[in-house]
Amino acid sequence: MKNTFLALCLGVGLATACTSSPAEKQLPILGPREPRVTMANGKPTVDTLYHSIPDFAFLNQDSQMVTQQTVAHKIYVADFFFTSCPSICPKMKSQMLRVYEKYKDNPRVALLSHSIDPTHDTVAVLRDYADRLGVKSSTWHFLTGNRDTILDMAQKHYFTSAMVDNAVPGGFEHSGAFLLVDEQRRLRGHYDGTDAKDIDKLLQDMDVLLAEEKN
Repeated sequence: MKNTFLALCLGVGLATACTSSPAEKQLPILGPREPRVTMANGKPTVDTLYHSIPDFAFLNQDSQMVTQQTVAHKIYVADFFFTSCPSICPKMKSQMLRVYEKYKDNPRVALLSHSIDPTHDTVAVLRDYADRLGVKSSTWHFLTGNRDTILDMAQKHYFTSAMVDNAVPGGFEHSGAFLLVDEQRRLRGHYDGTDAKDIDKLLQDMDVLLAEEKN
């Protein structure tokens, strides 16, 4: 599906040098950036201020509030979906299950799946959805909240498309993107959640990011 904001996200990303060793490899930091000038001993120092995901608060399938504190000191993967989606969401969730199975016991990893149809996707609906997927761990949060806030988060901060469109099946248009976010809530990777090979790369990149954050 269309991803209006992908070009912006990838176009301003800055790649860093990579080596064959995961411990030495570094992922790019995606999204806009701006210089920040600070004074030290009367002299200006220029740093780079990277785009980061702002504070948030949504309810998960267990009626628990999930905020930026929930993912503090963790890397996480975010996506946007809805439980009655008749198109790409089943493929997305089958691929996210692969991520879940690999990292469900890793306390440094979280998964955040935001519903873009919160009117239908209540806490009870999300609980049933998680149960049907066999998700037993608190690692994977299925989130609901104010629809406009969620759509705004998708488009303005994760740079992925998610919008109401009554002309498409299900009434919502959204990309299948999985977004990899580091401990500083910076975007570090963008992947097609319907493509098994792209998720292979996500799994590799998560190991790279975990090694990077540990150093």
